[in-house]
Amino acid sequence: MGTVGIFEDTTSIAKKLKRAVTDSENEVRFDFDTKPGVSNLLSILGAATGRDPETLADEYHQYGPLKNDTAEAIINVLEPVQRRRAELLADPAELDRIIARGAGKASEVAAVTVQRAKDAMGFLPSS
Repeated sequence: MGTVGIFEDTTSIAKKLKRAVTDSENEVRFDFDTKPGVSNLLSILGAATGRDPETLADEYHQYGPLKNDTAEAIINVLEPVQRRRAELLADPAELDRIIARGAGKASEVAAVTVQRAKDAMGFLPSS
């Protein structure tokens, strides 16, 4: 329950955030010492929106709207990644081309490191 997967469906994300642990009070404030659950939600919302968690706390008077807005912000951040994944999975040939191109680039970059490691270990040059 404490994690959200990058490719998790939006309904599941919203459900997890609605069940997020807060506390028995109803005051929304950013204070990790006394309100770690609420502060965590505010931090996540802040990270997803680029806003300051302490400032965000002033905009909420109940936990429900905070949880809903945090879920919506997470979903908005993940949506472009999820959309692009769906596009790639819909075109297996393009996905294979992208993977092959990435493997080629990785091999080029790794070749230098592999050669340095072989040299350091005293391997003889390949013939």
